[in-house]
Amino acid sequence: MNNSTRNPIRAIAFYLPQYHPIPENDAWWGKGFTEWTNVTKAKPLYRGHEQPNLPGELGFYDLRLENTRIEQANLAKSYGIEGFCYWHYWFGNGKKLLELPLNEMLYTRKPNFPFCLAWANESWTGIWHGMEDNVLAKQEYPGLEDYRKHFYNILPAFKDARYIKLNEKPIFLVYRPHKIPDTKEFTSYWNQLAVKEGLAGIHFIAIDQNNDFKSYGFDGIVPNSPTPVLAKIKRSLVERLILKLTKINIASIYQRINGKPTLVDYKKFVNHNDTHQLELNEYPVILPGWDNTPRSGSKGLVLTNSTPELFEEHTNKTISRIIHKPLDNRFLFIKSWNEWAEGNVLEPTAKNGFQYLEAFKKSADKFRI
Repeated sequence: MNNSTRNPIRAIAFYLPQYHPIPENDAWWGKGFTEWTNVTKAKPLYRGHEQPNLPGELGFYDLRLENTRIEQANLAKSYGIEGFCYWHYWFGNGKKLLELPLNEMLYTRKPNFPFCLAWANESWTGIWHGMEDNVLAKQEYPGLEDYRKHFYNILPAFKDARYIKLNEKPIFLVYRPHKIPDTKEFTSYWNQLAVKEGLAGIHFIAIDQNNDFKSYGFDGIVPNSPTPVLAKIKRSLVERLILKLTKINIASIYQRINGKPTLVDYKKFVNHNDTHQLELNEYPVILPGWDNTPRSGSKGLVLTNSTPELFEEHTNKTISRIIHKPLDNRFLFIKSWNEWAEGNVLEPTAKNGFQYLEAFKKSADKFRI
């Protein structure tokens, strides 16, 4: 890492490379479908529900356009974001989706902005349209030869000067590490290939709740937020008693009867995040908000009453957990830069403008030496 940036942390924002039509989505959902289709169709599901949540200054962009990608990167950089973590889709047997923005960025070498990859290794289903059992693209693990093809497919990214590294090793995140049949075989093989190709190895990061990541061949961990925090927010005493006695989830029944999503107060979410100092290779996540009802409707989750001020508090608390580390290990992941249909968005919105970006920068600036 170039310390001349003098950022007190290494803030990496998850980046969804969607927002452009692809033949598969045309076939599944209709001609011209993009993430914006779900975003603009979203409706309020309860009193005070702020939907649709629409973009601000960047507008309804198309990620096929180089100028859009440059504008996003320049904006992120100006607010202290080190780089983007592109979601990467490899389904096995050479099947890829949403690879165009990354490929264009590699080919044109623009924007000149750091990046890394996170493998979203799970099947695509029709859950967005209430068809959970309809598998659109199945995630498969054909074996060692497919691991080799996968590695060489993204080797140009690993060798790109902009790729984010730790101890000279490209970092690579895996969304569902335990879905890989033999994680140690996978990570060991990729490390062998990396060294063969002149790299120092790969720094594998599991997106997981399980802190024994080293036992299955990974080097670091990022929690799959908000799941572990929500698990700590206790149900009411009555609900817990009913669940214990009957195994019936009242919240689930409530959703079905009332047609409303699960609601959790954002302040409660912030207050239930851990505060202890993190180990060297534990990397926390911050969320500006969450509302995946544009995809999941009444089955969704909403973190209610999020404000820039609470997000700043959330960021302050989280940076405090990593500031003791050496600078290179101070990774802080932001979920997300542009997950509009999940309601975790850092880029400007129509309602809040740049306020969440400003809150993030204000928080990070407090920790400058």
